[in-house]
Amino acid sequence: MQHCSLVLFDSKSYLSYCIITFVSMSLNIVNILKEAFSDKERDYTKLGVRHAIAVLAIPMILEMLMEALFAIVDVYFVGKISTHAVATVGLTESVAALIYALSIGISVAATALVARRIGEKNPEAASRAAEQVLLIGIICGVVIGILGYWFAPNILALMGGSPELIEEGVGYTRILLGSNIVIVLLFLLNGIFRGAGNAFLAMKSLWLANILNIILDPILIFGFGPIPAMGIEGAAMATMIGRGTGVLFQLYLLIGKSGIIRVTSKIFHLNLRLVKKIIELSSGTIAQYLIATASWVFLMRIIADFGEEAIAGYTIAIRILIFTILPSWGLANSAATLVGQNLGANQPETAEEVGWKVSKYNMYFLLSVSVIYFIFAKNLMMFFTDVPEIIEAGTQCLKIISIGYVFFSYGMVLSQAFNGAGDTLTPTYMNLICFWAVEIPLAYSLAHLLNWGPVGVYWSITASEALLAVLSIYLFRKGKWKHKKV
Repeated sequence: MQHCSLVLFDSKSYLSYCIITFVSMSLNIVNILKEAFSDKERDYTKLGVRHAIAVLAIPMILEMLMEALFAIVDVYFVGKISTHAVATVGLTESVAALIYALSIGISVAATALVARRIGEKNPEAASRAAEQVLLIGIICGVVIGILGYWFAPNILALMGGSPELIEEGVGYTRILLGSNIVIVLLFLLNGIFRGAGNAFLAMKSLWLANILNIILDPILIFGFGPIPAMGIEGAAMATMIGRGTGVLFQLYLLIGKSGIIRVTSKIFHLNLRLVKKIIELSSGTIAQYLIATASWVFLMRIIADFGEEAIAGYTIAIRILIFTILPSWGLANSAATLVGQNLGANQPETAEEVGWKVSKYNMYFLLSVSVIYFIFAKNLMMFFTDVPEIIEAGTQCLKIISIGYVFFSYGMVLSQAFNGAGDTLTPTYMNLICFWAVEIPLAYSLAHLLNWGPVGVYWSITASEALLAVLSIYLFRKGKWKHKKV
């Protein structure tokens, strides 16, 4: 009897413990979410590593998730137009990725500079850096926009587009490349917000831009009421209007609000010393991303040799993959900010701990996703198209590239950690080796010399990402990045 009472007592105690633990964890999660969704300024260098990662990464992941959702929705509606339309999007965005590389390169420099100055408790210097970054972005956006609009037909032809594809899609390419300044500024402004540790504002601006994109996509593509159907050009218009609105919202936050970063009329005052610093810091990052994105241009060109169905299948599959890779980039961006701020606060060991922890979290996420993609690849492709050749090409792409997802996790996070530390040359060298010395030659050899076709391209992507992960882990562990001065 006494034994039964003891068991009953222990059961009640255990139940009470479980309830208390559950309530405590729930309250902790709620508090972290409240903190993550607040635009209140905070010092991340004084928070615990896990706490800082959670508060900073949640809005960054959601920011990228919305970007990924738009990529999926966009290709879904474009897929209803024609195979030519999907192929046009794929070819155009392969070239536009070079512009993204420029934008991301400068935005990483912005994040590193702003994060380091914030870590040093010098918001005035952070604001001046932000202004010069935006001035560089405006100049680049205008010049590239003029060239992109003028040479749009030549770009599509160079990428392997047929005369029929060029005739149908040149309007899309002209609008997307001609209005690239809104994309450039969107990247740069969000890089500034991230460097300041205010990821929630970056998230809000991108959500606003992409929600508008998603709403306008079907309206402008297929028409609605007095609005005429614009076809594939409507998709480009939706992107321009949505992201342009996001940029205006970002500028309002920087100019019209009192925050840690303030943009003033000094934005038009050229500070040659600071511009030189930004160019020096961003040149490595721009080269790094140009190397990576140029490799995708070459891969698309190789795939174009196997027909428009192969291009369309690859384009849809990559959009599906991006749906999970972009949130992973959000997590990686949190590592860049926290590494930069902790180095600025003279806490290199904490900065290193951030890199390893974020990589591990990212690996757990992408490993689970890779299983889903591998099993349901064909079902996912059938949601976007009913063309058997496109479904087959996209299914092969999804299955093969998802095998390398575990490697993506470490490569992307540690590369961003190097960038956040201001060591932009290390990822540049790694990209040069992995993507140009390995990926492109391997893709061509497997696709053409061994007659694997597009499958050879997919395997080259997985192999190069695996190599990038190994190099990243080795060089991050060596720790030379901790001594980089910014």
